[in-house]
Amino acid sequence: MPPRRRSTPRPANEAARLTDQLQAAGLTKRDIARIINRDPSLVSQFYTRGKGAAFIPALTHALEAIQAGISDIPALAALAAPHITRRTTASGARARVRSKAVLITPSGSGTGRVSTQAIASGSTRLRPLIAEAAQRGLRLAFTVRLHKADYVHPSGSRTDSPGIRRDTIQRPGQSEERSYGSAATGGFDAADFARRVDATGGDVTAAVHQWLVETGRIHPHAHITHLEIRTWRPR
Repeated sequence: MPPRRRSTPRPANEAARLTDQLQAAGLTKRDIARIINRDPSLVSQFYTRGKGAAFIPALTHALEAIQAGISDIPALAALAAPHITRRTTASGARARVRSKAVLITPSGSGTGRVSTQAIASGSTRLRPLIAEAAQRGLRLAFTVRLHKADYVHPSGSRTDSPGIRRDTIQRPGQSEERSYGSAATGGFDAADFARRVDATGGDVTAAVHQWLVETGRIHPHAHITHLEIRTWRPR
């Protein structure tokens, strides 16, 4: 009896098919997620849950751009952005979606938090918060959580906190939260921080990690597990 031919599984939908082509062109799911400004877990759901219809035009334009020789992720994201559409209901109305956990009030106050899963994908949901803060000329501060051994200086060190123990919070699992910047100290220029994020291709986690390493606060191998960004208007 001749052996049965194994059929090659086809992508679940058009978004998955385009994702396959983009990966064949050298991109990763994380790259594709950055291009459509979403979490990589959504890209995986193109295959497992049939999602992605709203991103087909954006993915198509990104693929065409790659075929034309464009490979820079921020450039591809800029080309794809105008083609991302919202889902519609059966009646044709725009579907409701969960809002992102970022918001800047008219007074300039805003907060965005991410944890393990979002950290691993670059904390991209915080990028809009930082970009808007930069456009408004706001200041920002951030809090990170790492294992105690990943910090270079002990808690309360003037070189790190500087010397303010209330900005250090002990957490379970030998981890510790430390805050950098505040309204009292002036914080950081959001525009400068936005440029750092742009330089890492939109990876907020990498931008924060790079700053902490450059300023001698954490070891290069350190792993951020939680991140919070806060904004305010300078007086």
